[in-house]
Amino acid sequence: MIGTVTLNLALDVTYAVDELVVGGSHRVREVRQRAGGKGINVARVAATLGHQVLALGFVGGVTGEIVAAELFDAGLTALLTPIHAETRRTVAIVNNIDGDATIFNETGPAVTADEWRAFHDRMPWGRLDVLACSGSLPPGLPTNAYAELAVRAWQHDVPTVIDTGGPALLAAAEAGAVVRSNAAELHEALGDELTVEDGARRLVDFGATAAVITDGPRGMVAANRDGVWRADPVERVAGNPTGAGDACTAVVAAAIAESPRPDWSLVLKSAVAASAAAVLTPVAGDIDLAAYRRWQPQVVVR
Repeated sequence: MIGTVTLNLALDVTYAVDELVVGGSHRVREVRQRAGGKGINVARVAATLGHQVLALGFVGGVTGEIVAAELFDAGLTALLTPIHAETRRTVAIVNNIDGDATIFNETGPAVTADEWRAFHDRMPWGRLDVLACSGSLPPGLPTNAYAELAVRAWQHDVPTVIDTGGPALLAAAEAGAVVRSNAAELHEALGDELTVEDGARRLVDFGATAAVITDGPRGMVAANRDGVWRADPVERVAGNPTGAGDACTAVVAAAIAESPRPDWSLVLKSAVAASAAAVLTPVAGDIDLAAYRRWQPQVVVR
């Protein structure tokens, strides 16, 4: 069972337009609306790949009710903690010329200390083989919120995979989690002078069990105390990149659930293929399974 934590859960709204022109008026050709947030995207991809998932997070207000209903309709098992404030929305505008997406992310609702305690009290530790935490932190929660979850998970013999950036990334590494970020988040946390490989090593030196860093069109890097691996990208793909990192996190979490010491060269093969296959789909959280299966054996890892 993969538990996915989305502390800043959202209702994702996607608009498809012919062309995005700043300051212009646009006719929306298609509207998609569903539960989102990075942890929810992880849950969707993991479920598509055949794993059992449990989505965990906060919901509030009318938007939260829509989110909970959509998760149920999608067949995703969820254990959601109610809060007083309204669940946030995100808006993605995808233009039909090249498939590029422009994203607008609301900050999110404030979570009180009592609501944070309630979330911990509801954690079903005995059901989980891994806990994957992803995305931004809502107002009201401490910077080390993910690290706190990692420590509590460790006390219940549950490994954690944490996808975040900034100070939260460093705190998660120090808590011993498997950490996930992209190159920009890594440089934001550690400085631009480091290569991605050196940054991944630094996170392991801080205490991370492993570090997996997506490096855009340059591929992906993984590091632990045994070494560093870099995977080359598959063929260049065009589409919606917003869920690519979440697909990577889903693959990493599944690997950790199956073995606390996975073969990272094999994990990177699957993660690179899944990330690229996610770009082919119009909304985050989906994956093109045929492309994933085709690309997986083609990924070169050094």
